[in-house]
Amino acid sequence: MMIASLKKELAALDARQIIQFISDKYGEKAVFSTSFGIEDQVITHMLAEAETKASVFTLETGRLFPETYYVWNRTLEKYGLPIKAYYPNTTAVERLVTEKGPSSFYESVENRKECCYIRKIEPLKRAIQGYEVWITGIRAEQSANREDMDFIEWDDANQIIKIHPLFHWTLSEVEDFLKQHHVPYNPLHDKGFPSIGCQPCTRAILPGEDFRAGRWWWEDRSKKECGLHATN
Repeated sequence: MMIASLKKELAALDARQIIQFISDKYGEKAVFSTSFGIEDQVITHMLAEAETKASVFTLETGRLFPETYYVWNRTLEKYGLPIKAYYPNTTAVERLVTEKGPSSFYESVENRKECCYIRKIEPLKRAIQGYEVWITGIRAEQSANREDMDFIEWDDANQIIKIHPLFHWTLSEVEDFLKQHHVPYNPLHDKGFPSIGCQPCTRAILPGEDFRAGRWWWEDRSKKECGLHATN
C-alpha cells in the first residue's frame, strides 16, 4: 500500500520535483548512492539545488579508476555536499586476496560475485542501514534487467524504499542536462565507457554493443549485475 500510494503521489512529477518531494518528506531519512556516473551526477546536482538533508555516500571498492577520483573531487568542489565513503571490510579483503589472488573474479562467476559482495554488497548494507528511502540514478534503458524494475520499488532484501528519479530519462536527456548545467562528469564517458565500475572489471564498449557490455565483459549478458540492484 505504501509503494502504491507513493507511486500515485509521484507519477506526475518530474525528476527535480521527485527529489524535492523526497527532501521535504523524508529529509535525513533519505540516502543517495553515487558511483559518480553521469546519471548520479545529475541527481547530485538536483540534490544540491534542493538543499537536501539527504545523505550521500559512495562505495570505495579499492579498485576504482583514477578518473573516478578526479570527478569525485570535482563534485566536492562544485557542490560542497559531504560524500561519505564506505570501504570493504579489511579482514574480508585480506582473506580473499591471500587465498585467491588479486584477480580471482576472472576465473568464475562465483568468484566474481564473492568479490562484488565483499567490496560492494556488504558495505552497501552498512551504508543504507537505518534509512527509509534509497535514491539511485538507475534508468530503465540501461539494461534488460532494469526494464523489469519500476521508478519506485520496495527492496525486500534491504527493507527500504528505492526511488529512481531518472528512471524514464533517455541517455540524450542525461547528456543534455550535464551540458546545460555544467555538471562535472567522468572523462571516461567520452572514451566509450557508458557504465563505469571497478577498473579491472570495466572496459570501453564497441559501436552497437549493449550499454553494459563493458561491465564483466567475460561473462554472459544475463549475469551482468553485481547484486546492488537485483530485482525482487
